[in-house]
Amino acid sequence: MSVNVSIAGGSGYGGGELLRLLLGHPGVTVAQVTSERFAGKPVTRVHPNLRGSTRLRFCAIDDLEPCDFLFLSLPHGHAMERLDRFRSMAPGLIDLSGDFRLDDPAAFEAWYGKVHARPEALGTFVYGIPEVNRDRIRGAGLVTGAGCNATVTILGLLPLYRAGVVEQAVVEVKAGSSEGGNTASDASHHPERAGAVRSYKPTGHRHVAEMLMVLGQDAAVSFSATSIGMVRGILATCHVFLSEDLDEKAVWKLYREAYGEERFIRIVKERTGIYRYPEPKLLAGTNFCDIGFERDPHSNRLVVLSAIDNLMKGAAGQALQSFNLMQGFDEDTGLGFAGLHPV
Repeated sequence: MSVNVSIAGGSGYGGGELLRLLLGHPGVTVAQVTSERFAGKPVTRVHPNLRGSTRLRFCAIDDLEPCDFLFLSLPHGHAMERLDRFRSMAPGLIDLSGDFRLDDPAAFEAWYGKVHARPEALGTFVYGIPEVNRDRIRGAGLVTGAGCNATVTILGLLPLYRAGVVEQAVVEVKAGSSEGGNTASDASHHPERAGAVRSYKPTGHRHVAEMLMVLGQDAAVSFSATSIGMVRGILATCHVFLSEDLDEKAVWKLYREAYGEERFIRIVKERTGIYRYPEPKLLAGTNFCDIGFERDPHSNRLVVLSAIDNLMKGAAGQALQSFNLMQGFDEDTGLGFAGLHPV
C-alpha cells in the first residue's frame, strides 16, 4: 500500500530535493506540494529537473488536505507557529527546519536569539540522524531533521567522543552556496559570490547547539564556517586533540566499530591518489557521509575529514532515511544513487 505524502514548502532547494526523492520512492504517492509564491504553477517551473517526472502543481499552504505523512520544508520559525494544524493533518511528520532540533527552551533562546513559540513541544521531536537515533526514529510520529553542518560534524566526531578520547576539537567547514537557500541576497549576487572564500560564521553558529546536545554539553568543540565557490557540499576539517595516545590502527578500530554496518557512512582512506580523502564533489545527489582521518605524528592531533551533500545527507536525503524507518521501509529505499564521476 502506498503512503500518501505531502510537502509543506516545496519551492526551496531542500523541498525540491525532497520532491525528487519522493517521486522515485516505490512506496509513496505525492499528493500535494505547497508554495505561497508559486501557488497554481507547475512544480517544474521551479524544479526543471523534474520535467517528465510529475504534473503536480503547487498549492497554497491553506489548501493542504489531510494525508498519511507530512514533510515540512519551511523557513525557520514557520513550523512552530502552525504546529497544531500540521500535527492534525497527518499521523507522521518530519520538520526539516531548525524549529524543533533542540530539546531545551533556554538553549533555543541562547542560540537562535528569540523565545520559542511552542517551548512545551521541544523534546517531543526525535532528533533525525539515523546513525545516532535509529531506534527512537523507528516508529516515531515526530522527527526533526538535523542541521547540515551539525550532521557532518557529529558523524565525523561521534566515535571519538563516545570512546572518551577527545581533549578538544576545532572544526572548520567549507560549504557550498546552496546551504544559504534560494532567496537572493547581496551575498549571493554573482559578482560578490563567485570565487569567494568567505568566513561567514567564525563563532556562534547555531548548529553548535546540536553538536553539544549529541556529543555532550561539556564537549570542547570550537566551530567555524566558510563559504566557498561550489554549489553543493560540505567538507568538515576537524582538528581533534586526543586525550590518549592512539595510533591509526586504534582509530580505525573505533570507526569500524561505530560505522561498520552503516549503509550511508563510508570510511575513505587511501594511500595514494587524488581521492584518498573525502571529497564533497563525489557526493552530489547522494545520501552518503564519507569520513577519513590522518594522525599527526608530531603531536596529539588527529585530523578527521567528513563530507556530505548538504541538500541530501544534510537535509532531504536524511529526512527520507528517517521516513523509511518511521514507515517500516528498508532504510535505503529511494536512496540508492551512488553519485557521479567525473562531475
